[in-house]
Amino acid sequence: MPYNISQWRQRMRHRTDMSTYVYHLTRKTDSMSVVDVLLKILKERKLIGSTTSSGFVIGQNPAVCFQDVPLSSLCQNTLYEEMYRKELGGKVRYQPVGLGFTKKNIFHKGGRPVIYEASVIAKRILPEDEWWRIVNFHIGDANNMQDWTHEREWRVKGDMTFQLYEATVLLTKGEQYREFMEKADKEILSSISGVVVLDPVLS
Repeated sequence: MPYNISQWRQRMRHRTDMSTYVYHLTRKTDSMSVVDVLLKILKERKLIGSTTSSGFVIGQNPAVCFQDVPLSSLCQNTLYEEMYRKELGGKVRYQPVGLGFTKKNIFHKGGRPVIYEASVIAKRILPEDEWWRIVNFHIGDANNMQDWTHEREWRVKGDMTFQLYEATVLLTKGEQYREFMEKADKEILSSISGVVVLDPVLS
């Protein structure tokens, strides 16, 4: 049975494991701090989609990735990645720095939950143009587990443009907040939806 958006929000508020927001996380590069990367995204008003080579997206279409989790779970996911990075292959996939958007907003931009399924099966179900929604899932082999369902991932096909007022900035700690406030121009500071520092949640 369908219900209105106020009832939907109320339902979410009664669940500590759910959120009306989704979050895109980023990471530093060899030449840019993670705050500089974030500011570049905000200045360009664009998130660049990951591909098979730059991320874990299947098929020919890139996609922008989000986690559909509350902030406490987002912090747990990033902390686990940091603690067990070597066991997870050594790659820095993301840091607890990024942007939050309302789930309703991302839905209107074409965002949808991914499909967790063995890729060989999912490819038979979906047309090739929709393979960007597939995340390989297989827990039948105790020595080769493929399970990323803890991220509850959403994706938007291709690159995603946005307006500053749609974005909430996520930063890890006070030092990054001060760096962000010093480097961000007045338009960014006056237009973004807000800033959340995650350190109290991580602690």
